[in-house]
Amino acid sequence: MTVTVVPILEPNVKPAAPLAKVMNERFVRLAAELQDQHLKDLSGEEPMFDDVVIYISYNSKYNVRWKIVNDVPENIIAMISTTCDKLNYIKWKATSLYNFNGKS
Repeated sequence: MTVTVVPILEPNVKPAAPLAKVMNERFVRLAAELQDQHLKDLSGEEPMFDDVVIYISYNSKYNVRWKIVNDVPENIIAMISTTCDKLNYIKWKATSLYNFNGKS
C-alpha cells in the first residue's frame, strides 16, 4: 500500500509573516514524518497496490488535524486513527473536503 500525506499549507504567507513561514516549514516536516516514519508499516498491508491519501492541516487553534480522502478498508482507517491519536492529531470533521479554511 502506498501512503501519501499531503500538507494543506497556509496560502497567504508573506515576507512580513515569519511565523507563518516557520509553521508551514514545520508542517511539511510533520507530513513527511507521518508518511515516512509513523505510517511506514502500512506499506506491507494488503492490498499491496492500493493507495491511501491523507490530508493534514492546522485548525484555528493550530492543532494538527487529519482526514483520509479516498476509500480504504476499515482496518487501515483504524491503524491510521490509532497512529494519529498517539501523535495528538485530531480527526478533521469538516462537512466538505474542500473547506480548508473553515472552522471545523
